[in-house]
Amino acid sequence: MGLSSLVYPGAHHTRFEHALGAMHVMQKAVDVLTNKGIQISPQEREAMQIAVLLHDIGHGPFSHATEKALLQGIHHETVSLRVIGLLNKNFNGQLDLAEQIFTGQYPRKFMHQLVSGQIDVDRLDYLKRDSFYTGVTEGNINTNRILATMQVKDEQLVFEVKGIHSLEKFLLARRLMYWQVYLHKTSLVAELILVKTIQRFHSLVNQKVEQLHENHILFPLMQLKSIDPLDDEALLHYLSLDDTDIIQLLKSWEKHSDQVLRSLSGQLLRRELPKIKIREEAIADKEIEQIKNKLDKQESDKEISPYFVFSGNISNQTYISDETQILMLDKNDRVFPIADAISYLDFKQFSTPVIKFYLCYPKRYNSL
Repeated sequence: MGLSSLVYPGAHHTRFEHALGAMHVMQKAVDVLTNKGIQISPQEREAMQIAVLLHDIGHGPFSHATEKALLQGIHHETVSLRVIGLLNKNFNGQLDLAEQIFTGQYPRKFMHQLVSGQIDVDRLDYLKRDSFYTGVTEGNINTNRILATMQVKDEQLVFEVKGIHSLEKFLLARRLMYWQVYLHKTSLVAELILVKTIQRFHSLVNQKVEQLHENHILFPLMQLKSIDPLDDEALLHYLSLDDTDIIQLLKSWEKHSDQVLRSLSGQLLRRELPKIKIREEAIADKEIEQIKNKLDKQESDKEISPYFVFSGNISNQTYISDETQILMLDKNDRVFPIADAISYLDFKQFSTPVIKFYLCYPKRYNSL
């Protein structure tokens, strides 16, 4: 949930809880399919559970925010795959099947679709879990009903047409949860400031203004010459970090001699966040320059002003209309895309990425 607890105080649940929940949902999905006559061996069942248990293990502190800053943009799924590979080595190849399912290389396609698909056990767990802890009821999907309608046809995951309304609710819930929770403007600006804070520290180290000692918690990561491949020592150190480590860093930086690092850290710790405007159209350079010109003399410095005034974009895509699309199964054993079953929903709109643009600047210029 990143920094969503700044908006929804109950959102303190962890990825560990989610990983266990996703594995539980996978167990229920396998039970449903085997009860319908789908042959799944004990080895496949175990591998499916392992794959989903480890699917998010590559995430760092505060979720996607530090993924961009600490590992310079390397995707968490790449890190997860590295971890699975290391575990597989330690277990003498016993995770071979789980790794194949995780990467989609196993011939039985539905097993990977349950781990990573448009309706997978990952999403079935986090939508309901996040809805509960935030109190945003729009995400409260009927997980059991969706599981009950799962079926396999030609080794592909399909859904019985009788569950169409539960699937429709799932799609709408995912769309609404992204804009109301995951991309909420306050959570977004907090994560952006966290990234800016870590980037500022990197900049100070590179400029030799800050001396980075070997015992500093970020030392192993900042010594990386390349993040791909990520060496095992740095990887294990990255995995050892959690939210409290980052909070402690922010507390130490709040008293730092650098005004930018001190200010950014304080904004997060005291929840005194910048103003953020979200629009449908791109932010004009002229508008950004206008705000920068209004800043205090010190903050209008070209080197540090991007830490206080910045823009970018966010996007969300509810549905993907390609080979991974959601497939339905009717009573005549016919398979067809879900878009053909719900004529009153605009799947073209659902499939089009929605892009919005943001502009962040100090609140004292709120009248701009």
